[in-house]
Amino acid sequence: MKIKIGLVDDHQLFLKSLSLLLETLPHFEVVTEALHGEDLRQKLPRLPETPDILLIDVNMPVMDGFETTRWLADHYPAIRLAALSMSDKDQAIIKMFRAGCCAYLLKDTHPAELEKALLQIHEKGYYNADASNVNFRKLLMQADEKQELSLTAKELQFLKLACSELTYKEIAAKMGLKERTIDGYRESLFDKFHVQSRVGLCLEALRKEFVTL
Repeated sequence: MKIKIGLVDDHQLFLKSLSLLLETLPHFEVVTEALHGEDLRQKLPRLPETPDILLIDVNMPVMDGFETTRWLADHYPAIRLAALSMSDKDQAIIKMFRAGCCAYLLKDTHPAELEKALLQIHEKGYYNADASNVNFRKLLMQADEKQELSLTAKELQFLKLACSELTYKEIAAKMGLKERTIDGYRESLFDKFHVQSRVGLCLEALRKEFVTL
């Protein structure tokens, strides 16, 4: 049984090229293509089969990736949602995860890596595209493992703000601290959570239920 994929992207050349690429891979079939969220909303009820995974562009007209993801999370919670974008900004990545995505992939991802990501999304429900962060990937595979972490009140406050769309400079202002102090909290939490990026920190904080969506 092939994994059913849906694509949502306003760039038609990219949309068609990605669809053709996925159709050449043995594990997938593309069951719908949409140019934006509203287009998808109209097409989904008419599909004979609901997609297993939807790849969603972030920046789209009419109904963008954030709105689309939030709507899908509410109305089709069984579909696994993954962002596929040119933007690698922390704020965009965190915003898409908070909206309901379980993965964030860049459009310049190698086809072999895309195939691997889609298979892991289907099998495990999550995929982390931070290629340098091997420790975080191991942690994702050990979802049942419980690790006691001791955080100070300030570290916990910083952690919750880091999982928002605020920049580090804005977090420093909100906490009334110098940016160098914020850098210290960041490095301390990277070490405690065994991650190497802000996105990895936020995902691990969500998994360990220090923050909620």
